[in-house]
Amino acid sequence: MELGIYTFGNTPRLTDASYGPTSEAIRNALEAAQLADDAGLDVFGFGEHHTRSMPVSSPTALVNAAAASTKRIKLSTAVSVLSTDDPIRIFQQLATAAAIAPGRVEIVAGRGSSSITFPIFDQDEGDYDMLYASKLDLLLALNRTERVTWAGPHRRRALTDTLIVPRPDAPMPIWLGTGGSPSSVLRAVELGLPMFLGILGGSPEHWAQYGKAYRTAWAEAGHSAETATIAVAVHGFIGENSQQAKETYLAHEARMFETGSAEIGRTMRAPPGRLREMELGGMVFAGSPDEIADRIFDLHAKLGHSRQMIQMDVGGLPHAAFLKGIELLGGRVLPQVRKALG
Repeated sequence: MELGIYTFGNTPRLTDASYGPTSEAIRNALEAAQLADDAGLDVFGFGEHHTRSMPVSSPTALVNAAAASTKRIKLSTAVSVLSTDDPIRIFQQLATAAAIAPGRVEIVAGRGSSSITFPIFDQDEGDYDMLYASKLDLLLALNRTERVTWAGPHRRRALTDTLIVPRPDAPMPIWLGTGGSPSSVLRAVELGLPMFLGILGGSPEHWAQYGKAYRTAWAEAGHSAETATIAVAVHGFIGENSQQAKETYLAHEARMFETGSAEIGRTMRAPPGRLREMELGGMVFAGSPDEIADRIFDLHAKLGHSRQMIQMDVGGLPHAAFLKGIELLGGRVLPQVRKALG
């Protein structure tokens, strides 16, 4: 069982509630990855958003920076929005990171959770499904061999025995990122890919159904059972005191929902019952170290996942609190997880 952190960046808030510099959010994200490495965590992921509140818009760039400044932790995109990016450049940039940090770089390829990237990169949102399927197919081909012959609907020109360098020492792990749609589950099975579930709510029992569907289809497709790998990415926050941790996280998550949704043209408030989501039976992992460890054990018993990542830095959460949460996750939660689950 692997335990880690992911971030989309978290632009600091000033005393008048306005935003500080987005450049500081990028530096903070890299500092968090370095601390996660020092704390013994297994993996750190950089997501992709294009907003003032969450400004990590180039996860591959931060993976490269972290590859050069960490020693042992796995580094991943979480996710790369493949629909509006170039799979060749994603591969080349992450293969560069993998040359710097051999065996530590992974890719999570996703469709994206909003339409904001389409006008930025001059893509037609009506081509959403085609772009994702075509680019994912090319990304997988790039990872298999250094000379690529490939044709697909998102390119005007086919690739014919085209050299793509640099190459990692071994093919990079590629996960299929999904919010849990049945079609994505089946796509992961069809392509033989591990599944990376991005989770905002629900219950362990609900998500266990997706795990069961994935493993059933995986077996029916003839894949070996031990390679049916599932990761989950959840929200939460770890503090010394359970109640204080929940209240801290809840206040900043509410701000994230309100301001973050407005930045992508939506009007959205935090779903009702979020405090209940922070208790056993929910999917927001906020609380004390012992409580979070117990929650992870409960989810693992139902879902059988092999990796869990937590996003804590939301809604302008102070950076010092985020760093303390990473220390508690590595120093107090991870030893319990390793002892119980290996």
